[in-house]
Amino acid sequence: MTTAPPGTDGDRRSRGVPPAAQSLLRGLPLLPSVLLLAVFLAGPIGYCVYYAFTDMQLTGASGTHFTGFANFTRAFHDADFLNAVWLTLVFVVGSAVVGQNTLGLALAVLMEKAAKPVRSIVNGVVIAAWVLPEVVAGYLMYAFFYSQGSLNSILSALHLPQQNWLYTLPILAVCLANVWRGTAFSMMVFSAALNDVPQELTEAAEMDGAGPWQRFFRVTLPVIRRSILTNLMLITLQTLSVFGLVYTMTRGGPGNKSQTLPVFMYQQAFQNSLIGYGTAIALVLLLVGALFSAVYIRLLKLEDD
Repeated sequence: MTTAPPGTDGDRRSRGVPPAAQSLLRGLPLLPSVLLLAVFLAGPIGYCVYYAFTDMQLTGASGTHFTGFANFTRAFHDADFLNAVWLTLVFVVGSAVVGQNTLGLALAVLMEKAAKPVRSIVNGVVIAAWVLPEVVAGYLMYAFFYSQGSLNSILSALHLPQQNWLYTLPILAVCLANVWRGTAFSMMVFSAALNDVPQELTEAAEMDGAGPWQRFFRVTLPVIRRSILTNLMLITLQTLSVFGLVYTMTRGGPGNKSQTLPVFMYQQAFQNSLIGYGTAIALVLLLVGALFSAVYIRLLKLEDD
């Protein structure tokens, strides 16, 4: 008596099931996750898109009416909105693209050659700022930049002119605060990337007479280009959504000198009670983030090619 090879009955049963049903059965374990995403992610996004095309208000309105693109037209004719877009770009480029990215790379390179005690102290100080909640970090930096705060105490002890950046240059103050808080992430990304640089490439360049700067620009940077682009994309998206830090330090002021898009959106939606208009601004912010992401993803694809 001969026995059928193992799996023969299972193969016969699977051959009797249509391919569509097989795909459905394989995807069945993912159903709870899909439902959760639909309820807690797709649902709110759908409501936001709907509200952006209405005149919904928290107070003073008898009902909500569909207004089409009126909120978006109003936004692009609003000088305060255009100012918020400009300040958001300054904030992102200054504190993320230039500040966090450059300082994080510099710290990663310096820590690679530093003694272990120095690495431990610097890593602890930098990462401590990163793990702080935005509001706590905002209050700390407010106390530092305040006219009677820590910065002016230090400047006074050194007999240097005192500053009041929260009033004269608030966007600079919040940029520096965001650099202080977010540099740790870039430093950790670049530290991991530097560990993957082949040592033989660096040694070969050194034997060919390349100095430290030449080795850095001609060997290290080309090897970690993908990590740089990935880090830029992540910190750009994170910086676009920063609200608590800016609002705690300046509330977008004085006037509108530090009023980035998240702050402007909050003020319109919850202080002025214009939910529809504020939601339209939120969608614009989402599109700005999508545009930055598309640019970085395109650059990453060019790296692969």
